[in-house]
Amino acid sequence: MKYNITNLLYSFSFVLIFFTSFQLSAQSSEQVVRGQVIDAGTKEPILGATIIEQDAENRTITGVVTDFDGNFAIRIKSTNNKLVISTIGYATQVFEIGSKRNFAVEMVEKIEGLDEIVITGSKGSDDGLLNIANRNLTTSVVTVKASDLQNTQAASIDEALQGRVPGVDITANSGDPGAGMQIRIRGTSSITGSSDPLIVVDGMPYETSIPEDFNFGTADQQGYAALLNVAPADIESITILKDAAATAMWGARAASGVLIINTKRGAVGAPKIGYSFTGTVQKMPNTIPMLSGDQYSQLIPEAYMNRTGTPLNTLTVKEFQYDPQEVYYYKNYGNNTDWVDAITQTGLTGEHNISLQGGGERARYYSSVGYYNSKGVTKGTAYERLNGRLNLDYVVSDRIRFKADISYTHSSTDRNYVNSFGESRDRDRLRSVAYVKMPNMSIYEYDDLGDITPNYFSPAQNIQGQYSGTYNPVAMAEFATNNQVGERIVPHFNLKVDLVPDRLISTFDIQYDFNSTKAKSFLPQNATGRPFTETVVNRASDADVDATSITTKTNFIYTPHLGEKHSLQSILSLQSNDFRYESHQALTSNTASSLLTDPSVPSRTQNSDLQLYTNNSQSRNVGALINAQYGYDDRYLINVGLRADGNSKFGPDNRYALFPSISTRWRVSGEKFMEHLNWVDDFSVRASLGQSGRAPRYDYRYFNYYSNYPTEYLGSNGVYPANIQLNNLRWETLTGKNLGFNIQLFDKRVMMDIDLYQNRTKDLLFENIDITTISGYPRLSDQNVGVLDNQGWEIGLYTTPFKNDKWMIDFNFNISRNENIIREISEFYPNESGNIDRNGEYKRFLQVDNPFGSFYGYKFKGVYSDLESTKAVDANGNVIVGPNGQEVYMRFNYPNIDYTFQPGDAIYEDINKDGNIDSRDIVYLGNSNPKFTGGFGPSFSYNKQFKLQLFFTYRLDYDIINGTDMITTNMYGFDNQSTAVLSRWRNPGDVTDMPRAIYRGGYNWLGSSRYVEDASFLRFRSATFSYNFGKNFLKSLKLDDLNLYFTADNIYTFTKYRGQDPEVNMRGGDPFGIAIDNSRTPPTRRFTLGLRTRF
Repeated sequence: MKYNITNLLYSFSFVLIFFTSFQLSAQSSEQVVRGQVIDAGTKEPILGATIIEQDAENRTITGVVTDFDGNFAIRIKSTNNKLVISTIGYATQVFEIGSKRNFAVEMVEKIEGLDEIVITGSKGSDDGLLNIANRNLTTSVVTVKASDLQNTQAASIDEALQGRVPGVDITANSGDPGAGMQIRIRGTSSITGSSDPLIVVDGMPYETSIPEDFNFGTADQQGYAALLNVAPADIESITILKDAAATAMWGARAASGVLIINTKRGAVGAPKIGYSFTGTVQKMPNTIPMLSGDQYSQLIPEAYMNRTGTPLNTLTVKEFQYDPQEVYYYKNYGNNTDWVDAITQTGLTGEHNISLQGGGERARYYSSVGYYNSKGVTKGTAYERLNGRLNLDYVVSDRIRFKADISYTHSSTDRNYVNSFGESRDRDRLRSVAYVKMPNMSIYEYDDLGDITPNYFSPAQNIQGQYSGTYNPVAMAEFATNNQVGERIVPHFNLKVDLVPDRLISTFDIQYDFNSTKAKSFLPQNATGRPFTETVVNRASDADVDATSITTKTNFIYTPHLGEKHSLQSILSLQSNDFRYESHQALTSNTASSLLTDPSVPSRTQNSDLQLYTNNSQSRNVGALINAQYGYDDRYLINVGLRADGNSKFGPDNRYALFPSISTRWRVSGEKFMEHLNWVDDFSVRASLGQSGRAPRYDYRYFNYYSNYPTEYLGSNGVYPANIQLNNLRWETLTGKNLGFNIQLFDKRVMMDIDLYQNRTKDLLFENIDITTISGYPRLSDQNVGVLDNQGWEIGLYTTPFKNDKWMIDFNFNISRNENIIREISEFYPNESGNIDRNGEYKRFLQVDNPFGSFYGYKFKGVYSDLESTKAVDANGNVIVGPNGQEVYMRFNYPNIDYTFQPGDAIYEDINKDGNIDSRDIVYLGNSNPKFTGGFGPSFSYNKQFKLQLFFTYRLDYDIINGTDMITTNMYGFDNQSTAVLSRWRNPGDVTDMPRAIYRGGYNWLGSSRYVEDASFLRFRSATFSYNFGKNFLKSLKLDDLNLYFTADNIYTFTKYRGQDPEVNMRGGDPFGIAIDNSRTPPTRRFTLGLRTRF
């Protein structure tokens, strides 16, 4: 689906002009309250003060803000309610309305309270369902104001949230622009299903789903980062629902938690224009030091000699000839090239946002346009976004309100080329190749006379091999393209009707989501140097998907008045979601010219690795929710809910399921025995129990269907039964228990939230399970096969340890502990992966009572220094003697391979002391799940103008495989290696932990503890210094506010990890997925200057 950006912007402009022209007055003067808010000391008007109407139960009814002169006008619902007037830096004031219609309010200054700037405020938590005050929530919910994150340079709000919310572990997929983030709320709750939280924007789900067989080549999680489509500048607040009783309200798609985003809306007053700008310089952290051309030229002949016993023949291997008479080879292979540095550049990011906000008593509007452009630190990477939003609120009458929101996003992501349609993604990634590219090779080609040319040196083949195993990384970054363009438009309409005033409210929402994504890549001949007849030359791919969804939600909210001590809210919610996808893919090669990059031009399609493909699918979800919360005397609260879900991805017998929830809260501080503890503002205990479900990821999995054979017989393709009908496929069900404590002390200067939880996922959905072929089917597409537990605790501490008339110091800290354990796995599911007999591979098991993400291998013990040390010994330390009395030397995998270890080879622990290293010596090496995650940091503010904020994040006690170390220290082929190999074993008697170099021989880099590292880290995530200009200066410029700030991100990382960066996640839905550092671009060090103003 294509959209014309110019026309869309014209439409935005027309609607803005129309709505800003409203100058409406109240229809009934007795229902409008007016007033002015001024500073009690200076008598100056206060701009932007919040005036909220609250009922007797402290529920927010409506609200406005003051204009430049401090004036406000608010249409009230009832004269029995009260006005709450607040603004940062002043004490909050509360007034009973009664018969008064005009208020003169003088605000007294005070230092900002913690509840005004961090985490939960006092207003209701708007999750699109019940509007319950935060202090009365019975579930584990955290709310963060977006204003607390606005001084960060983040492409998406999830990046800004890293480390700030207990129980929410957010990691970067890579440091490339547009890479997105992986979010895990309370651990990984599914193995092959998605563990990403449900995203809800302004009360409606905001999802990006991918059809089963659609593949952009790199369209994995980092290509479909949904939150990149929501501009951080448009966000008012973020609420995270963590426990099962809270997420149960949102049904099957919320089993992994819910992230609720509320965007900014209009306000009563004259139009206000806001503008913000940020400019960022990005620098690559220090890279792994690699061998120079001279050092590399000494290593390779040594490795060749250790394998063959004969010197490397430089007459045939001219890359190491270094004969000045052979000018072409001497010049092109006589260099000291730093390939990693050659593909690295200074990254630059710029972002502009402009907004318009205002309205009258009936119509209010908020609109914005933003532009974001980021050039990555790796050449050939970039991300660009143009976004627009228009939020309209209209009061039709005293009982009818209407909202219309529309958002638009255009994005373009440039990545380095990788093989198309899901082929190898890490082995041939540009940065991985750059690390191991031979350093004696020139970037640019020299001719036969020894003169440098403007052409990149891209030989079809050299000693390292040919594409895709090796190529000129700079040529690949320059010429090969891999671009993904997205267009997304989301209109959302809401109608609210007071069926019975102050008692029964009905709301109806409908949202359309049109999402068009197109990915194109092209691999020209000059990027690989291969002959024009090969299918890797002028290889063009074009893939696109149009995804459309329609979501509806109808709510009936009943709020009876039961007296002063009783409160009740109840809701009946009916929801539906319809999804439809259409995808088209083409992969061709050998276009007539490198300038012809589209696969639609005449090209080659006949090879088995080339393809033309199209697909479409559709699915539907329906849901119904009954939920009620009762409170007594502001002390005892209970919330009960029942959710019914239906999903077309199941067969008729299991299409519908029920998911109940119950949660309670006891406000202990409200009891009489707590009255003497006047320093306790609030102490509450929460408990909850709830269920939520998860459907299969893909459509039509329960159907019996057929597929085409890829090969022909007599000119025709046959068909075969590909999937058996799955009538008994059941919902994956998560049952969660939560016990929580909320504590507020010393006039809210100390706030603490503590949660303990236990989540069990039953009937785990596993995909593509092989079964016996006598059934007539090769595999089952999905099956319920296991049980997975996640249990742990979370602590969030928010304090203001010092404040006076000028200074205020805040300190926040959070820590989370999650334990992930596999409890059951079906005997029919293959529970292992990985060939441990091969160099570079680890064994992975789904083993009961061990965590998901565990890996296994050999225990590395060092290097055999001489022949004597290679002798095998038994459990008593005695040398093992063979049947003929001969001494036995250590072997590998006898009798299948029967390699005898030599001096200089790696030592692996012989667990069973039989003199043979084989599968019986495999041990548990670690897992990729951190035990502790969190963040902390202080902030210092002076005179309400200067502010310094420091923030640190950490992940502790988790293991990753240093894949970069593996490929840069194995000394196995002709790849370049890191300087660590300079300490390698060379002669008998050498004592070192670095094995010898041996070309295509030995087993020195088996999957072992040698490459398993503790990736624990403490990261100095950010430091921000900001300055708010004073009132007199602002008045002289006719500005409402002006803020300048400087932020440094990813300043320093404290870690023992030897790779580039320890922040590596498991990524994806692979049941055997583990965290491997494969030379992806690490998070960059960023320096940002920014400003914000409003007038």
